[in-house]
Amino acid sequence: MSWHELLGPLQHLPQSMPLEGWFAALQSQGANDSFELAVLGGRLAATPGLAFLAGYQAALRRLWPEAPTGLGALCATERRLLRPADMQTRLDGVRLTGSKDFVIAGSAAAWLLVPARDESLGERARLSLCMVRTADPGVIVEAASPLALVPDIPHGRLRLVSAACDRLAGDGWEDYVKPFRTLEDLHVLAALVSWLYGVGLQCGWPQRLQLQLLGTLPSAAEISRLPPADPATHLLLASLNLQFEALGEALDAALATGPQLWLDLWRRDRGVLQLARHAQVKRSMQAAELFGLTPESNQA
Repeated sequence: MSWHELLGPLQHLPQSMPLEGWFAALQSQGANDSFELAVLGGRLAATPGLAFLAGYQAALRRLWPEAPTGLGALCATERRLLRPADMQTRLDGVRLTGSKDFVIAGSAAAWLLVPARDESLGERARLSLCMVRTADPGVIVEAASPLALVPDIPHGRLRLVSAACDRLAGDGWEDYVKPFRTLEDLHVLAALVSWLYGVGLQCGWPQRLQLQLLGTLPSAAEISRLPPADPATHLLLASLNLQFEALGEALDAALATGPQLWLDLWRRDRGVLQLARHAQVKRSMQAAELFGLTPESNQA
């Protein structure tokens, strides 16, 4: 789709659709790449939760361009821990056994990316990334209670009992789990900015604010094409986050002049942009030091 199509008035996809049907309808629109999928998803989403889902799915496809159709999830943490040495899920041949804390989209997810340890006894912890289909034997997605953030997007817990899988090429940690956080941060931001822009079109927000929102999207498009593990990517994403955060007061003021629903939804769900904030700040600080930016502690 062209910028011309993405920036004009668009009708939301029905919120009442089953989650997998909603995403299938989004995929049928023919987005050309992950960034376009995130922006289009944000424009067609009736809630910030659905915009988040679109951004998350777009990030998965940037991470793994060969991803199947349908909703997916990257299931990494175990007992709220993420380091390879803390994981107990194991790959034995082509079979996975273990558990994961979190499955975004819950039972609506059709496929899952699962990092699992595969090192030999006595070796340093090593991960492979494996894909399982939720309809296959031994793949159990257990429903979990709604979260305070984006409660319209279900989630679940994962149990694997000698489940058949496909192993992806590369190192599960360095090539997939580590870079995904950056990809998710970027694509979710693009989707939520697009959702806000759509609300602004509908509610007649000041043109200055609409243009400021739009101004973040070309930068996001460029960053989406960069290697996610590159320090330059982390630094540019940090600058994009600051650009968006500077609009906070203007967004609150604009939302307060329109239907209460939009303001309530945004206040409830905007915290999704702060998930894993500590790791994001750490990456940006390391990148700033590498490129010689003035440390914040040295500024008046």
